[in-house]
Amino acid sequence: MSFTPRPYQVEAIEALRKGWADGQNRLAVVLPTGAGKTVVFSHLAHQMLDSLGGRRALVIAHREELIEQAASKLLAVDPMLRVGIVKAQRDDHADADVIVASVQTLAVAKRREAIRDIGLIIVDECHHAAARTYMEVLRHFGAWDGVPTAGFTATMTREDGGLAEVWQDVVYRLDILDMISDGYLCDVRGMSIKVDTLDLNKVRTRGGDLVEGQLGKALEDSGALDAIAKAYAEHAADRPGVVFTPTVATAQQAAASLRAVGITAAPVWGDMGRDERRATLARYEAGEVQVLTNCMVLTEGFDAPHTSCIVVARPTKSAGLYVQMVGRGLRPAPGKQNALLLDVMGAASRHRLASMVDLTEREIGEAQAGKSLKQVAEEHAAAEKRRALAARVEAEEINLFGSSAIRWLRTEDGTWFIRLTGAMFLFLQRDPGTRLYRMRRWTQADGVHPPKDDVARPLPEALAWLEQQAKVLAPSAFVVRQARWRSGKPSPKQLGLCRRLGIRVPTGSTAGDVADLIDQDRVSRVLAQLITAA
Repeated sequence: MSFTPRPYQVEAIEALRKGWADGQNRLAVVLPTGAGKTVVFSHLAHQMLDSLGGRRALVIAHREELIEQAASKLLAVDPMLRVGIVKAQRDDHADADVIVASVQTLAVAKRREAIRDIGLIIVDECHHAAARTYMEVLRHFGAWDGVPTAGFTATMTREDGGLAEVWQDVVYRLDILDMISDGYLCDVRGMSIKVDTLDLNKVRTRGGDLVEGQLGKALEDSGALDAIAKAYAEHAADRPGVVFTPTVATAQQAAASLRAVGITAAPVWGDMGRDERRATLARYEAGEVQVLTNCMVLTEGFDAPHTSCIVVARPTKSAGLYVQMVGRGLRPAPGKQNALLLDVMGAASRHRLASMVDLTEREIGEAQAGKSLKQVAEEHAAAEKRRALAARVEAEEINLFGSSAIRWLRTEDGTWFIRLTGAMFLFLQRDPGTRLYRMRRWTQADGVHPPKDDVARPLPEALAWLEQQAKVLAPSAFVVRQARWRSGKPSPKQLGLCRRLGIRVPTGSTAGDVADLIDQDRVSRVLAQLITAA
C-alpha cells in the first residue's frame, strides 16, 4: 500500500460495507471536495476484490480527467492491481481487476455488453446518476439486482430530481467545517465584489438556476468583468486562482480583463481542444499562469491544491454548484494559510443566491465581511448557546436538575429527559398553561407511553418519580452523572457518529460529554418527529 487512508475515509468504507451487509445495495457517500473521494473508492475496490468471487469492480466516471485520476489512484493504492480503461478508442478490460470507464462509452450497448463479471459498481460524481444514460448503465450491470453499488459526490443536490430513485441511502456524510477543523481543508474567507450596475433581476431562472446566457450578458453589459479584475489585483495579487463564469465569452473576456491589470490569466472551456486545454492547465500548475478563467469545466475532477483564490463570477441559486466551485480552492498546500473567496454581487436581487455559508449543511447564520467560514460558525454556535441559556426555565428548575445524581439532559426545544438505553428514554412534558409536569416514557418499539396514574405533578414530585423509574429500568452506569466511563476519552466510534450526524465536538470533550451530545441530538429528532406527526 502506498498510503494509509485517513480515519474518516476508513469510516466511509465501513459504512458502505455495513449498509450492503444490512441488505441495501445502492448507497452513497457525500464527502467535501478535497476529502479524497477517489482515494476512498480506490481503497474500497482494493478491499472488496477478494470477496467478489472472481468478479471485477467497475468505476464509472463522466469526464476524461476523472477517469485518468481514478486509474492512477487505484494503482497508487495497489501497484499490483490490473486496472483497465474503457473510453472512446480504448477498450482495456479483458484481464482487468478494476475497470474505469466513461459513462458515455458505456451508453453504447455494444461496448457495455462486452464487459462481464462485474461484482462491484462505483459511481464517481454520483449526483449525475439520475440522468437516463446512467440509469441504463447501472441497470445493465445489476445495480437493481443486488450488485453492491457505491456513489461518491461532494454534494447530493440535483435540481431536476430523481436521485432518490437511484440511491437508497446516504450512509456517510462529512461536512466541510469538520474537514477545516481537523486540518484536512483550508479555512476560507469571503469578500463581496459589489457591482451596482449588475442587475440580476432581469435574469430568468430555468431548471432551478439562473440562465447562463442571460447571466453572461448581464455580466458583460455591467462592466463586472473589469470590476473582477480590479478586485483581484487589489485583494489577491499574490494568489493563484480560478474564476468561474457562466459562458465561454465571459471566461475569455475575464481573462483579457485580468491581463489588462497585469495578471497572467488564461481561459479554458468545454469545447476547447484537448491538447490546448491540457497545456493551459499545465502552465497554471507550473505557475506560468496565475489565474484560470473557465466556463464550468473545473467544477469536478480539477486538482490544483496551490489554488488559494476562487472568484464566483457565476452567481447561482444552487448550493450544490456553489460548493463544487468553491471547493476547488480549499485543498491545503505548503505555505497556504487559507483560501480567499470573491463573490460577485449585483444590485439587490430577487433571487436567493448561494453564498459562503452554503458550503456547510449546518445552520450558521449569515456570512460576515472579513470573517472566515470557521469564525462565522464558531460565533454562531456561541450566540446560540447564549440564547439557549437565556431561554432556560426558571432558576428553581435548573437547580433541581443540577443537584440530581441522575444524568438529566435537555433537547433543543427545552425538554428534560433521561436516556436509559439506545431504544428508550424518559422525559418530562410541561402541562400547558401551568407549572406542572407529566411523566412520559418513549421506546423505539412502541413510541410514547404515559404512566397508569397520568396526573400532572409539581416539578419536585415529577422529578423524583421519573428518577425512581430510571433506576429501575436501567443500570446505574447508564443514568448516573458520575459513572467512571464518562471521564475517559471519546471513542473513535463516538467521534465517527458525531461526524455523520453533523455534531460539533468541542476540544477537550470527554466520553460522557460526547455521549450527551449524541443523546441530545437523537432525542431532539425523535420528539420533533412526534410533534410533526401529531
